[in-house]
Amino acid sequence: MNRALAVFILFGIGYFLSNFFRAANAVIANDLMRDLGLSAADLGMMTSLFYAGFAAVQLPLGVALDRIGPRIAVPSLMLMTVVGCLLFATATALPQVAVGRTLIGIGMAGNLMGAVKAFGVWFPPNRVATFTSLMVGIGALGALVAATPLAWLNQQFGWRAVFLGSAGVVLLSAAGIALGTRNAPPGVPWRVTSDAANGGFGRIFRNSQFWRIAPLNFVWLGTMLSVQTLWAGPYLFDVLRLPQIETGNLLLLISAGVATGYASCGALADTFGVRRTVQGGMVLFLVSQTPLLLPIPLPPPALAIAFFMFGFTGAFNLLMLTEVRILFPPSMVGRAVTAVNLFGFTGATAIQWGMGVIIGAFTPDEAGRYPVEAYIAAFGAALAINIAVFLWYLTPVAVQKGLKVEG
Repeated sequence: MNRALAVFILFGIGYFLSNFFRAANAVIANDLMRDLGLSAADLGMMTSLFYAGFAAVQLPLGVALDRIGPRIAVPSLMLMTVVGCLLFATATALPQVAVGRTLIGIGMAGNLMGAVKAFGVWFPPNRVATFTSLMVGIGALGALVAATPLAWLNQQFGWRAVFLGSAGVVLLSAAGIALGTRNAPPGVPWRVTSDAANGGFGRIFRNSQFWRIAPLNFVWLGTMLSVQTLWAGPYLFDVLRLPQIETGNLLLLISAGVATGYASCGALADTFGVRRTVQGGMVLFLVSQTPLLLPIPLPPPALAIAFFMFGFTGAFNLLMLTEVRILFPPSMVGRAVTAVNLFGFTGATAIQWGMGVIIGAFTPDEAGRYPVEAYIAAFGAALAINIAVFLWYLTPVAVQKGLKVEG
């Protein structure tokens, strides 16, 4: 097999698994609450720990990618997911399932960033965004599997069996990356030098353009993941009172939108420019959130369209990595993209947990269902934060150190 193709496929499989684990709790939320005695706030906190673990390792991951390369760094982290799956599957209370969820997030933290690092040396510079978005689009199909197929598997075998089986799949994926990829083509430099390492994160965090990009990734990725991978499911259960399979079908449409958006945003950015594509995508993402604020929810057919558009435009957050990548030399790309990714997954942690706190402040009915007002309050708070940060992103900033950035 062509080595570049192997890099593309094997990292794509790893990212597929990452998306599966991110989204899994949305479908099995009611089962987790029932089997483990969790409240809405508990569920939001526990689910957000995937992103907390993910975010916690981003900065050291960036250094590892620049120094030892994705071939070793990524599969080493994935072993943590294997342990996390086993803990999650055998948990009997909140503490165990929380630790398991955290370890799953830590283990999946390197899949996308490792691919971005590897693609930078395996593919032509003007095609990196296209190949990255294509790989992410294919990998995002993991969230599709975490919708209707997971709902069926959960009904047939239970969520514990699903996570036990997932541990073995992750182990095979890690072995594939370690044995089937290389850090770079022969003779192509990729490792950061000691001189380049000096002041690496300091240089990144002193860049004023970075402080326009990173906060937008905080709210954009954070909101998309908070809704897609958790709160859309309880919203459908509680407000529309849909059964699990029908809920899975609607969640599948969010994931289909995400996969389509990831696969196409790179080509759109190559055609129209990264910044213009980011601006257009974010405006549409804001619009796509408004149906969730209606006091009388949309019927499922109309909500299906809204969910697809939410996922499609939410996926354009991927271009935040492309936008920051062009600000820094190749030796700093690993740290630059992981720094931006740190903000995105910190946002997912904070927003997902915060939504749970807001929803949990309302009184559920006898069946444990929260009222539509609870979800309007949670989704409305997220939308308000998105608008404020997008306005900050649009604020003009001087180009630093002669680096050219499209306006």
